[in-house]
Amino acid sequence: MLAEEYHNIRTQTERLCQPLKTEDYVPQPVEFTSPPKWHLAHTTWFFEEMILKSYFKGYTNFHDKYGFLFNSYYQHVGERTFRAHRGHMTRPTVEEIFEYRRYVDEHMQTLLNQSPASEVIELTILGLNHEQQHQELLLTDLKYTLSLNPLFPVYKQDFCLVDDQENKEGWISVNEGIYEIGHDGNGFCFDNERERHKVFVQDYSISSNLVTNREYMAFMNDGGYKKFELWHDEGWSWVQSEGIYHPLYWHFTDDQWFHFTLAGLQPINPDAALSHVSFYEASAFANWKALRLPTEFEWEIASDRFDWGRRWEWTNSAYLPYPGFAIAPGAVGEYNGKFMINQMVLRGGSRATANNHTRKTYRNFFHPHYQWQYSGVRLAK
Repeated sequence: MLAEEYHNIRTQTERLCQPLKTEDYVPQPVEFTSPPKWHLAHTTWFFEEMILKSYFKGYTNFHDKYGFLFNSYYQHVGERTFRAHRGHMTRPTVEEIFEYRRYVDEHMQTLLNQSPASEVIELTILGLNHEQQHQELLLTDLKYTLSLNPLFPVYKQDFCLVDDQENKEGWISVNEGIYEIGHDGNGFCFDNERERHKVFVQDYSISSNLVTNREYMAFMNDGGYKKFELWHDEGWSWVQSEGIYHPLYWHFTDDQWFHFTLAGLQPINPDAALSHVSFYEASAFANWKALRLPTEFEWEIASDRFDWGRRWEWTNSAYLPYPGFAIAPGAVGEYNGKFMINQMVLRGGSRATANNHTRKTYRNFFHPHYQWQYSGVRLAK
């Protein structure tokens, strides 16, 4: 029942916030992250703006200014606060944002219990998947913020998320041929997963396992961050200008590598899957191994033959529209299509991703220098 699913997903967002203190809800140390308070409000704004204002007769906005404060990038909707200023707002308070969520949830539950129109059902399902995306972003953004604190604070004792070990070896071979790519069936998918279409691939192999911390340490020890010939030109410029010489959250102390996790600062397990590397780093490591990253099509074709879902896996594919892709009218059309430039595709989901949120056709995308997601590496040849 959709009303029950709505309740469960909205409750999970608030459950993720239970370990937080009031001070944790507000900071935004860099532009690409958002404060937990903003995530809570923006996901609520989505239901208010996209559904309640149009489909709930007589609906009154909780606050006339919240549309400006919590719109993310929807030009159709109107003006919005500058992205880098999301953490400047000490008001509305955290308590007021939770009141906002309760207000919108009450109206949404009323609407969902009244045999809603198909448009309402479709938009609600989209909104719930949007909320699940923000559940993951809430965790990754929070981790980045907490990592800047020299006390290395603990979000939750049993919430490391990067301690899972690799236990498979070998290569999966795929024969040359024509394969179908993209979402198939009647279940939910984002518009960037359509239209389903055919691609041709040559013979290739893809690794059964993700790259481990131990393997990446070997790359580092061999001077991987100092060998310009391994890097894309933009990647080398990034390494040089930003002083990058290890994955995000790694710290070398007392002759040992540690990393910051949501369970605090911990020794790195060499046999755990690598995490928090950029596309530039993933590509340079692949070059160092005399291998390469798979394309997103190669990844999808082989995905039924290996375990995935623990790290977002960088592919060597630029984020572009599929044949037949069309931008939907109105604000919903701004969800994916306008970002199809200068970004790389990741596949597979991660341990920070909401349960039952990913599919083998799911296409995530980020700029190639970002490290703050739970991103890893699977090699191909």
